[in-house]
Amino acid sequence: MLLASTLLTLGLGPTAANALVGTPASTVAAATAVTPVNPQPIVADVPPQNPHLAPDGTNSMHNDAYGTNAYRVSGPLGRDLQVSSRSYGVSECATIAFDSRGRIVGLCGGLEGFALRLIDPVTLQQIATLTTSTRPLTSLVGNPFADICGGTYFYLDNHDVAYVVTTDKTIVRVKVGATSLTKIGSYDVSAQVPGKDCLVATMPDWSGNVFFATQQGRVGVIKRSTGVVHAIRFAGEGIFNSMSGDETGAVYVVTDHKLYAIAAGAAGVPHVRWATAYDRGSVHKPGQLSQGSGTTPTLLDNGLIAITDNADPRMHVQFYRRTGPAAGRRVCQAPVFTARASDTENSLAKAGRDSVVVENNYGYQGVQSTILGQTSSPGVARVTARGGTCTVDWTNPIVAPTSVPKTSLANGLVYVYAKPPSNPLDDSWYLAALDVRTGRTRWMQKTGTGITWNNHYASIYLGPDGAAYIATLVGLVRFKDGG
Repeated sequence: MLLASTLLTLGLGPTAANALVGTPASTVAAATAVTPVNPQPIVADVPPQNPHLAPDGTNSMHNDAYGTNAYRVSGPLGRDLQVSSRSYGVSECATIAFDSRGRIVGLCGGLEGFALRLIDPVTLQQIATLTTSTRPLTSLVGNPFADICGGTYFYLDNHDVAYVVTTDKTIVRVKVGATSLTKIGSYDVSAQVPGKDCLVATMPDWSGNVFFATQQGRVGVIKRSTGVVHAIRFAGEGIFNSMSGDETGAVYVVTDHKLYAIAAGAAGVPHVRWATAYDRGSVHKPGQLSQGSGTTPTLLDNGLIAITDNADPRMHVQFYRRTGPAAGRRVCQAPVFTARASDTENSLAKAGRDSVVVENNYGYQGVQSTILGQTSSPGVARVTARGGTCTVDWTNPIVAPTSVPKTSLANGLVYVYAKPPSNPLDDSWYLAALDVRTGRTRWMQKTGTGITWNNHYASIYLGPDGAAYIATLVGLVRFKDGG
């Protein structure tokens, strides 16, 4: 129980954590040299809306079916920045969505298991909670926060129903009400997920079939009209990230060996449209969950799809064709960051029609690796594919150990959660805004000091009202321009 013992050793169990983050909602650190910026929108095509998902920007960890990690709303510009937080104990809300009333719906994992929380987006007050699954005792050996089985990903549909993977090999359907969370049904997929295999992620295709992925390389399809479940397995391969999909009916999955395009037939039986192997390197690098790509596929304009590999000595950002006669063929790739110190376990963020932003996570090996002034390897970069050539447009030496970066196409900023190297008395964390075009750090806002402010692979989010949110090990932090 590495995480639990670390928190308790530092006096940061649930009671102490509440006091640090603040209950009720408290204002945190004052702005740190925040100079407001003017919005400079980024030109990019708007992805088509999957009709079985809540509106794009509100439905899942990666924002939309394309997995762009890009928003059409403007996030904070740094104008009289207002920052507040609230704790829910040792319970990290790694994936959040926003319901039709604009409230936060978060899937939050702790030592004991997973719960769906309905949260006021301004006060961060919890409105309702529903336990979705518990952790088996065996998962508490080692670091339970490195266990992604049955509690990392969910999606919200167009009727305010959350589809949540669980540790008991079911996908639970939860109705989000005005003041309640109510289980209204579930799909039992245990017959297709045998032994110690577990559910990792779920996503609908354009016909409403419910796809799911398992850690031991299975991809399944639930035919909603019949409830019948079919699955295929990629033997010897593992899945550690979520899925994306497009209007052609394909769902895109990265295993620790290959990139796949998978579709469901009329009876709901999944089949592979195309598959492409990538360089998975020679070792499981520090900062990743597996020896392979750490990215959920990101779908871009012009029929492109982007992932990272795990090559030695440097990771590459890779672009492939996803449609047409060249589907599955690599267009180009570019190495990023320092030799023997580059990997990522977070999805790429769309930064233009043919550009993405990538974050370096090399060296992050759990919460203990960022205490007492320590941090991971530096680097955030933008890569563009144009004319069959990949170019690294810029690299910023900022250190962002594990945040899923998010871009605002409306203001031209990319947001990361930073942990600069420091001394044992200063373990400070910051929300940072970078200029998508130049890579320049435009402002940084300190959130707090210490282990409880670690986001530990949780994503950054922009709400419908333009507020930014980051989940930490013990709660949520909100950032909103004043005035």
